Amino acid sequence: MKTVLITGGSRGIGKAVAMKFAENGYKIIINYVSDKTDTEQLKKELLQAGAADILLIKADVSNSEDVKNMVKETIEKFEKIDVLVNNAGICNDMILDFKTYDDFKKVIDVNLNSTFLVTKYISKLMKSGSIVNISSTNGIDTYYPESIDYDASKAGVISLTHNFAKIFAPKIRVNAICPGWVETDQNKELSIKQIKDIKKNILLKRFAKPKEIANVVFFVANESYINNAVIRVDGGSIC
Repeated sequence: MKTVLITGGSRGIGKAVAMKFAENGYKIIINYVSDKTDTEQLKKELLQAGAADILLIKADVSNSEDVKNMVKETIEKFEKIDVLVNNAGICNDMILDFKTYDDFKKVIDVNLNSTFLVTKYISKLMKSGSIVNISSTNGIDTYYPESIDYDASKAGVISLTHNFAKIFAPKIRVNAICPGWVETDQNKELSIKQIKDIKKNILLKRFAKPKEIANVVFFVANESYINNAVIRVDGGSIC
């Protein structure tokens, strides 16, 4: 029976990924950083969906001590990790004149530095398996001036993916998934006009559902000959 650890797994894409693995009988470790009430409800949903076992771990994955403690809790519960999904991420969009260094650094810490820290320590529990990093098309070519920190962090995740793939080969495969626009809380503040304008540049004329991203994550995690790949899941962006 396999075990997956998902950072930022309590909502959005992370929650959908957890549900997909649950449906396939995985033991699941959910990392979260804030509301345990929602996470406890998610635990019930995952068990109902078919998860073999659930471990909830509160940790700031941009903090090295928190990550080390997460590893300790993981070892106490499970012997090994088969799949790691580095999903934790935030955005804090604003124009450059108002964006402070602390604003910029926070996004880099959560999105990029956490991928480094979690991979560094959790990979020691992986004798084989797969690491899937959630990047973004923002890290490839869909740049937004108000998102310079987010864009830079996601480009960095892609770079880490390539280097980790070399470091851990041939035992552990490492890939990056790059979603475009997804129906998550992160995008709820967009205006109707903004949404219409964005959809004009998507060939499928809609945002992705979190489940659609989760399906790709699960496939890549379990398909044994995909490695060092950067996979767009953006509905055919033509921006």
